[in-house]
Amino acid sequence: MALQPMLEKWSGQVSTVTIGATKSEGSRREAVKIGGELSLPFLFPEGNVPNKPVVAVEIWDTAPADWPQELKKDYAEVLSDPLAWAQKCVKELKAKVLCIRLQGAHPDFENKSADQEAKLIHELLKRVDVPLIILGSGDDTKDNLILPVCAEAAKGERCLIGEAVQDNYKTLTASVLADGHNIIAQSPIDINIAKQLNILISDMGLPLERIVINPTIGALGYGLEYAYSIMERARLAAFSGDKTIASPFICFVGQESWRAKEAKATSLEFPSWGPQAQRGIIWEIITATALIQAGADILVMRHPEAVEKINKYIDNLMTGASA
Repeated sequence: MALQPMLEKWSGQVSTVTIGATKSEGSRREAVKIGGELSLPFLFPEGNVPNKPVVAVEIWDTAPADWPQELKKDYAEVLSDPLAWAQKCVKELKAKVLCIRLQGAHPDFENKSADQEAKLIHELLKRVDVPLIILGSGDDTKDNLILPVCAEAAKGERCLIGEAVQDNYKTLTASVLADGHNIIAQSPIDINIAKQLNILISDMGLPLERIVINPTIGALGYGLEYAYSIMERARLAAFSGDKTIASPFICFVGQESWRAKEAKATSLEFPSWGPQAQRGIIWEIITATALIQAGADILVMRHPEAVEKINKYIDNLMTGASA
């Protein structure tokens, strides 16, 4: 008698979030759905994975000063022009989703105004037709000024906007609710704070199906295994029926990977580490593959080669869905 695998069946499900509004509602070529899983990642005999993980390519509203040269060189001709940068990502990298970080609005960078950023979002929506993720500058006070105006500029396009944090979520939630967008809820690698923030946001009237969790991950060697365990615990709670934690995950892989010493250090500093040109790419790829196995639904990435390889990796994993 052949041994039969022991299969786990769950009562809960991850929420499905739709990013981007198509021509009937907005102007995107197609919408992207994330989430909806019925089991732990890619255990297809146990439950369906209706929507595959999505890679979003990150661009900035200003030329990044702190990106390593090996990362910047692939975008050298467009770094100072976010509209051209966006078009390059869509045309050459075949990006399905773009993530624009409004870093130039930060008081310590260029201190761009809300009107400047809103104009950029308006122009960006005209230049490219893929769904957008819109991130603030990281300064909560300034983001409370710029993000509501940007949300209004993108009204009806069903963007994913962030980030809302426990101490500063009300303004952004109200804007997202008014203009028909989704929200990113950021929690500091803490399942209880993630759950509480989801409850606070939903209490303001935004459905749980419009919330995406940023669990704040670490890259390989910088807390990746702890982030993995938190994401896994959240998923187990969701599958056990806790809807307040059953949101899809967004992970900022590129940001965390390229700040790692192993990605930034030159070959002259550490000759035994091998070529710097490959180290950062490898760091981004390995971090992404681990987080996909932890349940990441959106991976925000930077390097073109890493983006290409992770898209192929996801496609290979999804072949089991029809097996």
